Amino acid sequence: MEQRWVRNTVLFLTSQAISIFGSFLVQYAIMWHITLTSQSGIMMTIYIICGLIPTFFITPFAGVWADRFDRKKLIMLSDSFIAIVTLILAVLFYNGYDMLWLLFIAASLRSLGAALQMPAVSAFLPQIVPSEKLMKVNGINSSVQSLIMLGSPMLSGALLTFAPIETIFFIDVVTALTAVAFLGIFLKIPLHKKALAAEPISYFRDMKEGILYIRDNQFLREFFILLAILYFLISPASFLTPLQVARSFGPDVWRLTAIEIAFSIGMMLGGILISYWTSLKNKMHAIALGCFIFAICTIGLGVIPIFWAYLLVMTVTGASMPIFSTPATVLLQQRVNEDFIGRVFGVMTMISGTMIPLAMLLFGPLADIIPIEWILVATGVLMAAECFVLLGSKALMEAGKPLE
Repeated sequence: MEQRWVRNTVLFLTSQAISIFGSFLVQYAIMWHITLTSQSGIMMTIYIICGLIPTFFITPFAGVWADRFDRKKLIMLSDSFIAIVTLILAVLFYNGYDMLWLLFIAASLRSLGAALQMPAVSAFLPQIVPSEKLMKVNGINSSVQSLIMLGSPMLSGALLTFAPIETIFFIDVVTALTAVAFLGIFLKIPLHKKALAAEPISYFRDMKEGILYIRDNQFLREFFILLAILYFLISPASFLTPLQVARSFGPDVWRLTAIEIAFSIGMMLGGILISYWTSLKNKMHAIALGCFIFAICTIGLGVIPIFWAYLLVMTVTGASMPIFSTPATVLLQQRVNEDFIGRVFGVMTMISGTMIPLAMLLFGPLADIIPIEWILVATGVLMAAECFVLLGSKALMEAGKPLE
């Protein structure tokens, strides 16, 4: 039995790694292309909004689908859709149609596919992994993704230097289809209980049930409110730092590559740490610690004038992410009723898909008026304050305790 879940987990994470590798290549290529050709906070804001707003509209349905249907097929369908969109984009760019607005449209369509996939992926892991192993598996998954993030910006930067951007688009098509084939051929698991039930599907009723489940659960209600504020505050550090580097240190591809590599190394180290840090007395302590480290590093990114020191802080920033995100994901996977887990993760995705664009509507244009460094310092201070609010919540601290 143990060999079966380990085998299934390895197969699933491998297929995800293949898919994510291609997606990261495209993500970096598009972001750097826009950054270096426009050097505009408004252009970056448009790109980010195009990549996130569709998430708001599709994730409520995606959460219902993740609870009702075969999650593996949903993941395969979303990867296939993203591959088709990227293939069309590659052909257009290859034939000389290289306008920025095409990248914005592609980002929106790729976001639809990703939004369909995210609740299904988050709900799928508890389906194949024993509850007591979720922290370790999620930590390993975070490290694997960080390793991919470490290699993909280097490869993306090298390809952009020696080849046109459509080359990267074609590579993503191949990786997405490979991941679909890998998942379809090798991973065989039974459907979850809800998918087997012959109940009539009412999307709005199911969505309403999911919202009411969150509303009536004090832990989820408070956690999602704090999460929404956090997503708003981390947006400048997540999306404006490439623009900051281009303006303050120089518009060179190698510098943009370097900050992504530094962040990825940090994430990999943080993922390794959290995968071994399985005996947490309270997961909320780790979540608050990761959030606080990120806050202090955000302030540091706003005040450091030396590039190598900037890279060092960016590495620590990356390390803080798994320390926050892995316990948060495991907490939801363990505490949420199996019948609602897809919808809960769907709402979580919808929150990020709403708050980040809202934040960028403010911070993107603001970055063309005041120094980005000022924005980073201000949001870092507010994030640090939020950590103490989190630690002061009785409902959150109670939920963070180990399961009996």
